This record gives sequence, structure tokens and C-alpha cells, in this order.
Amino acid sequence: MKYKPLSPFSVLLVLLSSSCHSLDTITPTHPIKDGDVLVSNNRGAFALGFFSLGNSSTRYVGIWYNKVSEQTIVWVANRDTPLNDTSGVLSINNHGNLVLHNNNTRNLNPIWSSNVSLSSSNSSAKLLDTGNLVLIQSSSSNNNAIWQSFDHPGNTLLPSMKLGLDRKTGLNRFLRSWKSPTDPGTGNLTYTINPTGFPQLYLYKNNFPLWRVGSWTGQRWSGVPEMTPNFIFNVSFIDNADEVSITYGVKDPNVFSRMVLEDTGHVRRVTWQAHERRWFEIWFAPKEECDEFKRCGSNANCDPYNADKFQCECLPGFEPKFEREWYLRDGSGGCVRKSNVSTCRSGEGFVKVIRVKVPDTSKARVDEKLSLKECKEECLRDCSCVAYTSANEILESGCVSWHGDMEDTRTYTQVGQNLFVRVDKLELAKYAKHPYGSLGMKGMLAILSVSICLLMFMVVIFVYWFVKARKRRTRRNRKYSFRLNFDDSPNLQEFGSTHNSDLPFFDLSSMAAATDNFSTDNKLGEGGFGSVYKGQLSNGLAIAVKRLSKYSGQGIEEFKNEVVLISKLQHRNLVRILGCCVQGDEKMLVYEYLPNKSLDSFIFDATKRPLLNWKTRFEIICGIAKGILYLHHDSRLRIIHRDLKASNILLDSALNPKIADFGMARIFGGEQIEANTNRVVGTYGYMSPEYAMEGKFSIKSDVYSFGVLLLEIVTGRKNSGQYEDITCTTLVGHIWNLWREGKAMEIVDQSLGESCSDHEVQRCIQIGLLCVQDFTSERPSMSAVVSMLSNIESTLPTPKYPAFIFKRTNYESSDPSTSEGIYSVNEVSMTMVEAR
Repeated sequence: MKYKPLSPFSVLLVLLSSSCHSLDTITPTHPIKDGDVLVSNNRGAFALGFFSLGNSSTRYVGIWYNKVSEQTIVWVANRDTPLNDTSGVLSINNHGNLVLHNNNTRNLNPIWSSNVSLSSSNSSAKLLDTGNLVLIQSSSSNNNAIWQSFDHPGNTLLPSMKLGLDRKTGLNRFLRSWKSPTDPGTGNLTYTINPTGFPQLYLYKNNFPLWRVGSWTGQRWSGVPEMTPNFIFNVSFIDNADEVSITYGVKDPNVFSRMVLEDTGHVRRVTWQAHERRWFEIWFAPKEECDEFKRCGSNANCDPYNADKFQCECLPGFEPKFEREWYLRDGSGGCVRKSNVSTCRSGEGFVKVIRVKVPDTSKARVDEKLSLKECKEECLRDCSCVAYTSANEILESGCVSWHGDMEDTRTYTQVGQNLFVRVDKLELAKYAKHPYGSLGMKGMLAILSVSICLLMFMVVIFVYWFVKARKRRTRRNRKYSFRLNFDDSPNLQEFGSTHNSDLPFFDLSSMAAATDNFSTDNKLGEGGFGSVYKGQLSNGLAIAVKRLSKYSGQGIEEFKNEVVLISKLQHRNLVRILGCCVQGDEKMLVYEYLPNKSLDSFIFDATKRPLLNWKTRFEIICGIAKGILYLHHDSRLRIIHRDLKASNILLDSALNPKIADFGMARIFGGEQIEANTNRVVGTYGYMSPEYAMEGKFSIKSDVYSFGVLLLEIVTGRKNSGQYEDITCTTLVGHIWNLWREGKAMEIVDQSLGESCSDHEVQRCIQIGLLCVQDFTSERPSMSAVVSMLSNIESTLPTPKYPAFIFKRTNYESSDPSTSEGIYSVNEVSMTMVEAR
């Protein structure tokens, strides 16, 4: 959590005050007043005193880092009862308790108190170098710590602080968010260990789970793949009859590290970099849609790395519960066991699903004594057992088994546990040749032996050929790195693509040098296509390098598509491509670097959203509209983007919008206005109904996406998001209902404050509703949209019923006869035939 630094005058006052009143202990005769500072013993790593946040005059007592230049609060005593002036005193009262009070009111109605029962008033308080404030009761025999701030965390977890439940005393240590960066009052987010079943860590909002951090795997939480052993931290997890808790330690005491539960709903682990004078982020979560609790419902797996596919997929042996909703990329209904199959003593087995966060273990059965092999045998004997895994992924020991629906499973790219899912014999046979299939040990050994023999034979036969082929491939790659062949796309030839493209090409070594060998410190973002890195060319020009993953769904066709399209497009509201690199398996695009990243990082972030006032948002809306108009009407050929969304709108240093990511775009001929495809690509929530359900796309498909994007900019909310005040409709449907009732201004982003013009905002909402109408013929063209935005006094048409405004709730009937009007879908066959 970052705070506004103290002014030089305030710093001087603190230094002068601390020089006169610097303390290391609070005793009955030595309290601290507002202006005094208590500094931890030994290294002086932490300080305790009075402070204010932002421009507020209210005063709090708290602990902060004493040797970090950026004031960072780690604990607040009176977080819900601030002082209104500087008369506060922190002292030991007549009963030996640590109390916060005004002058001369030490024993009467304290503002805050440690509130413990003491046998003696002979006590004192010390601030330790761990950041722990300890109340000590002195006796003739020893000194006992009877209260400590570590037992009452705020929003920050420090090294050596326990997080978890003391089963003997009932003391539960958990993080609770602040209300805002300038208000440390008790927020609505909690980060706590749930001891039910196999203990797990959860992030809750208003007691509703937002993110299941998962169970302990032996070295990390199952939902935090970044939390692997390293040279900085050591972690201790305890689960026994006395307690269930976790403690993070730092191997080097001079390293300052903390974990913070932010009011935005993120948990962030950071470490202080003294030479850069900033907090360096190690990991944060949740950060992907698949982190959302039960994103894909029961018995399903969420895979965020499927670029062209739906991220929700049923676990082996299961099928979607609601096929039409699944087709529309709504996986909340989950999956059910396939019909007419038997998984009980009928030749069934297990399919291994690799690298996942295993399902919710709150109702799982655990036997720490069983090995993984014994776990399989035990699960196979029990027909109610649907899946199993090991309790410790390092030792492959302990048995965790599920006997009902499996909730909240997701896939990771590199680390994760193996989940063994029970399937019938037909399903088992289908997966036998699949890389995730379950082969016996003998089968694995046989395959391994044959593979080794074949490999040795091929090495002996082809060693000479391999050396020659490698030399030829190197020469060909150099040639290919400076020339792309796009002649197999007729429309691209008409667009001006030739062998001798004037687009600059870079070699792989220059890209590696520019990005510091694709360092994680330079990574700007990551998606299903791969990663984007910040770089700097030898001439000092800042660039953004989009490096396509070898496993990306965006293949050579999409790559060539984007290279040719962007290299030939020139408009101030389209991202500018500087070149590309094709060498071996590597495919990269080099863009101009835009320091403000994407639009979604502003409008969907509560802390950055206020930076966009109404004037700026209106200019962004107009800029996006002009960019789309150029694609539809003013470029040489008509271009349909097909994936317009907030994350594909980049912002330059002046917050001017630039449309990016043309990998899914399609080119139309001069008079062509519509095409069909059976390969539906795009993002759920932005896709028009005729495209999502029938595979038809046109310029009106982009108009629909623009309408959704416009409404998101005005409201600061995602169309596909979940909100407490929107229950039975999407964001678009909610806005439609408010607009019909004359209450459209109620949904406008509150952070706009007085910066917005009611007339302009209502006009933009009406334009957005015109763009998302169900029928393509009723949606305006982009030229009409630009005209409506420019001529603010012109009369607008009345919008009609929008598309996709209803969503399924937990209480809604699943009977098709009762929901046909809402979920009417034209059935189409899904093939991989590309549209012309």
C-alpha cells in the first residue's frame, strides 16, 4: 500500500521530535504523544507513531517501515476510530493495558485498547525489529508477552507473522482490507485460511469467495504458481491438532518484503528495491478470469491459454449441463457426468489432467498415510470416488479424494498438480493415446524402450544429414527473416502485399538485445497468444515486442494477417507497427511503445479510473470511433476487426486511443458487406449475436462491439462482470432498463464526479444502445456514429431492444421450454473452414 509522502516541513518536524523524544519502550511513566516516534530495537527497521493519510486531518496510530523512503503503513491500531486532532497519547493504563486516549483521559473510555486481562499492572510495550508491537508483563521470574499486534493483522502480512487459526484458543489471524488507500477503516475483503476439510486459503468479499488460493501442496498454495522456493523466502506451513497456519520468513533480514490485501481485491507480494526507491512486485493475484471462484461451474476446468477456444472445458467423462449457454461461452452452469455410462466396477479407470489447481478441497477426504498408488487403489474400490491426487506434490504422498462435484479447477502452463479423474471404460480407451491418458507402468516402460532404440537408430543414420540440413535451415532462416511470402492470400495481393515488402525486419539477436533477453522485468503483459515485452533499440527508440508463443492459437495465418494489415494502415488511432521478426519457430511483431498500456487497465481499475475525467473519456470514445471508421470506409479495402475490446485499445502518453491486435481481422472486397465463418473468434461479451450464433460477421459486428465498449467507458464496468446491483441482466441490459425509466445517469461511473456533462453522457449512452441493437440493419454505421458524436445537438433515433441482455442465475429454470425466448440460438455446425 502506497501513501502520499510527508512534506519536507513535516519530515523536519518528525526528525526534530524524534531526536528529543525517540523511545524504544512504552512504560506507565513514558507514554508517546502525537509527534513522538517509537523505533524498533536493534536495527531500527520499524517505527510507531501518529500519522495522517492524504489531505485528511484525522490521526491514526500505526507502524511503518523506518528505513524505507516511501512511507508505507503496515499496521494501524485505531483503524475504525481515528482521532480528530493531535491530542492523542499512547500509554500503559493503571490496569497494565496499552491504550490510546486523549490527554488526561487515560483510564476513561479509551479510543483503542489492547483489552487483555492482566494479573499485574507492571507491563510495558516494545516494538520489535520484525514490526511486531508486543505488550510484556514483567514478573520476578520472567517477562511474558501477553498481547502482540501480529495477532491482530490489518491489511499487511509481514515476515514472521502467522496467518491462520489457533485451534486451541480460537484465535484466527487473517488479513482485512482497508476501505480505500486513504482510509484504513475495515474494508469488505478478507484473506483467510478456511480449515474445513483439507485446509485452503481464500479471498472473500463480504464473506463470498472471490478467489480460492487453494490447498497447501508441500511448497506453495496450489493457486499461486509463482510461489516457488527461491533464495529470498522460506515458508512454514503447519496443520495439526493445535493449529493450521502459514508463516513467511525472509532469509536476509536486510530485505524488506510484505504481502498486502488491497482494497481493489488483489493480493500483492512486493519487495523493497532500495537502489530504485520503489516496491518491486514479485506476484499478484487474482489476475485472470480463470482465477474467479467457480468460473466454469462444477466438474469443469478453466484454461485461460486457449486463444481461439472457450476457456471452460469439461473434465474427462463429463459434458456441459446447458449446451446452448456453453456454446455462447457461458460456463457458469458447469458439467455433468455423461449419460448412459457406468463408472462402477465396469472396467473404469482414471485420466490424468496435468498442471492444474485441484478442485475445492473443503469437502474432500484426506488420508496422509497413503501413497499415491494406494490412493488410486482406495479410490477405485469406492464407486463414489470421482477423482484423487496427492496431498504433497513434491513427495507424492498423502491422499486427497473427491466424492461429489468438483469445483473451481484451472490449468497452469508450467507448474501445477496432477488430478486423476474417474472415467468409464470407453472414455478411458479414448484417452489411452492422449498425452494426458493414464498408461500403466509396463506400458510406459515398453514405449520408453522402443523410443530409445528408434532414437539411437535415427541418430546414427541421419547424423550427417542433420548437420547439412541445419546449415541449409540457417541460410533459409536468414533469408526468411527479411522476406515474407503472402501471395497465397488473394485479397492481400490486391492490398499491396509483395515479396518486397517495405516493412523493416529484425533478426532474433537484435530483439533479444532490445528486451534484455526477454527479461521478466520487461514483460508488459501476457495472453493466449504469448507475451509482450518492452524494449529499446540500439538507436534509443522504445518499442513493444509481441512474441507469439509456440503453442499459441494465433498461428502463421493470423501473424501474416496482422503484419500486412497494420503495415499498410496509417491512422492516428491505429497502433503503428515498426517491423517484425521471423526466425525458426520465433514469430514477433514490433510496435511503437505506448506507456499507458491498455484502456482496460484504467477503466476497470478503481485506483486508476479517476485519472480519466469525462473530457478524456469522450475524446477516447471519439478516437476509437474514428479509427473504426477508417477501417470500414477510408482504407483501401474494408477491414473488419472482429475483436474490439478494452484490452485491445492502447493509450499513448497523451491518452490518445490506438486500436491494436489485428490478428483476427478480415478484409472485404470493395462492395462486400458480409461474410460467413464457422470459426468463431473474439471475446464473449463483445461479440454480436449474429456472429456468435450464426458465424456471420460484417461491419455491423464491429459496431456492436464498439457499442459495448462505449457503455463500459461511461460506466467503468465490464459487460461480462458480476455486480451486486445487476442480478438478472448483463451490463447492457441493466443500462437499457435504466434508460427506459429515465434513470440512465445512475449507472455512470461515480469517479467522474462533476467533470461530466449530463447531456453528453446521456447522448453517449443512447449511441451505445443504438449500436448494440439486436438486428444489424437497425445499428448505425460508423460514419453515422462519428456524426452523432460530433454533432451534439442533432436528434438521435430511439434505440430498440438490445441483444444478449439476459444471463442465467442460480435460481433460473434450466427447462428449455421456460427460457426459449431468452436463449434462442440457431444451431450451426462448428468446423475449421476459413471464410473467404
